[in-house]
Amino acid sequence: MEAALAEELREIAQQSTTMKVHNEVPGGVHASGDLEDSYRINLHSRIASRVLMRMAAGGYKNENDIYDLTLAQPWEEWFGYDHTIRVDLTAVKSPLKSLEFTTLKIKDAICDRFLDQYKKRPSVDTKEPDMRIFGFVDAHQFIVYLDTSGEALFKRGWRTETGDAPLRENLAAGLLRVSGWKPGMPLFDPMCGSGTILCEAAQMVQGVPPGARRRFAFEKFHDFDPQPWLDMKTSIKPNPLPAEPTIFGSDISGDMVAMARHNLRSAGILFDVPLKQIEAQQVQAPTAQPGILLTNPPYGERIGVRGDSSLAQDELANSFYADFSSTLKQRFAGWTVFLFTADLGVPKLLRLKEARKTPFFNGALECRLFRFDMVAGFNRREAAKPKDA
Repeated sequence: MEAALAEELREIAQQSTTMKVHNEVPGGVHASGDLEDSYRINLHSRIASRVLMRMAAGGYKNENDIYDLTLAQPWEEWFGYDHTIRVDLTAVKSPLKSLEFTTLKIKDAICDRFLDQYKKRPSVDTKEPDMRIFGFVDAHQFIVYLDTSGEALFKRGWRTETGDAPLRENLAAGLLRVSGWKPGMPLFDPMCGSGTILCEAAQMVQGVPPGARRRFAFEKFHDFDPQPWLDMKTSIKPNPLPAEPTIFGSDISGDMVAMARHNLRSAGILFDVPLKQIEAQQVQAPTAQPGILLTNPPYGERIGVRGDSSLAQDELANSFYADFSSTLKQRFAGWTVFLFTADLGVPKLLRLKEARKTPFFNGALECRLFRFDMVAGFNRREAAKPKDA
């Protein structure tokens, strides 16, 4: 999602005179600015997982070099010994033998700095720390960051109920951006589950920033001035509510539809998002104007939740996708269909040629966002096919 994040950050930077967006790197995007720009990104970014502030970077030969660079940083200017900390380390092609040992050295350096100055040290809390420190090592360089976000940014503060394997909110936002959907365009998720895609889209329509309802680590920094942060939040002007619905969802499970409805309310959505309980194979286009159908179809066992248990799993998937394909061809002419799935054989099952496929990772799971352009005329060709006797 690096390209999508870079595009989003450039939009956020338009609100600032100091923020600049630099290069994309695997897993992130470099940006620069003042501390208030980090507030701005935390408040407005739907795609980022965290906003990390770089404290130092340098070459290293062993763990002692990493300890020395960490020890040299003025941690006490940002937080106190009464704060709890957690240290995480990631590595790419690093010669270090033990990441666990290196993580310990980073933690020791921070604690030793406080011990030297105050004869007291921060405690470690791996579950809900006040401050998170992130280290990154590659073959030659060590970088240490202080996290300004706290809990990962995909935790928007509204989700109380989830179904099986829910999409993370920032992944849903990334899928919406890559699909090209914009507020005002019709959007339909026919396998909406707990409604993550719908909630993200609806908040965008309403102009609700993703970070409006939660707290951040930077609020615990020394010298944190709450006024600019308060000003930033109060300057948000919500969009006018749509007169007609443009976002629609459905799911085979009534429980999921109820959960999606609850999550939309929790996310502060004040306009109608029509939801139906119906099988994906039976759905109709919800608007006369074509739009974007974006969904994360259940794969493997999840297709069988309400399926025919007498059928083997593969038969069940085959028959589901054959029926769903007919529905798309006959009822969604002119729509652009995006399916996000870990099953890389979906186009074959649908008997459709994808117009584009974008690789994504859902956690460690390699996935694809497949795009299918449902050109007008599919339905006529389908109708002309001879029916089974």
